[in-house]
Amino acid sequence: MGNLFGRKKQSRVTEQDKAILQLKQQRDKLRQYQKRVTQQLEQERALARQLLRDGRKERAKLLLKKKRYREQLLDRTENQISSLEAMVQSIEFTQIEMKVMEGLQVGNECLNKMHQVMSIEEVERILDETQEAVEYQRQIDELLAGSFTQEDEDAILEELDAITQEQFELPEVPTEPLPESNPEKAPVKTRPRQAELVAAS
Repeated sequence: MGNLFGRKKQSRVTEQDKAILQLKQQRDKLRQYQKRVTQQLEQERALARQLLRDGRKERAKLLLKKKRYREQLLDRTENQISSLEAMVQSIEFTQIEMKVMEGLQVGNECLNKMHQVMSIEEVERILDETQEAVEYQRQIDELLAGSFTQEDEDAILEELDAITQEQFELPEVPTEPLPESNPEKAPVKTRPRQAELVAAS
């Protein structure tokens, strides 16, 4: 039946967590004790007043001695609470330091694995190859830029002009006679300006 609900989950509570919990519980118990003693001190002071009123001075003195002893216990209790809180803070800070160290260790292992994959010699080889490739490309660029003579430059400009002329060349004028106009159609009236131009020529 125990296997019905699967495996028992491992507790994520560490020994340090248990220690912190116990310290905090002890601190809380001391605070409760402190509160109880403080109330008793107030009651004893009031009782000592009453005894003095009743004329029982010795009894009042004895009660004040008891009160004084309790006050000393209260001071010691306060010191113990401070010690417990300091201990809790130290443990919590140590836990943080441990996590930081674990993180640094994991990071260090990761860096070591990366360094094994890519050694300094490998990086230097890659950088050298890259530099050689850049230098080779620069030489090619220089050859291409400086390999043309003045004749080559002139030929390139002539070809460029020829291509430009082809784009703007007008169609040839037909050499065959135009067909005669159809008499059925009305003659096209010439504009006065055209008539003046014809007369001037």
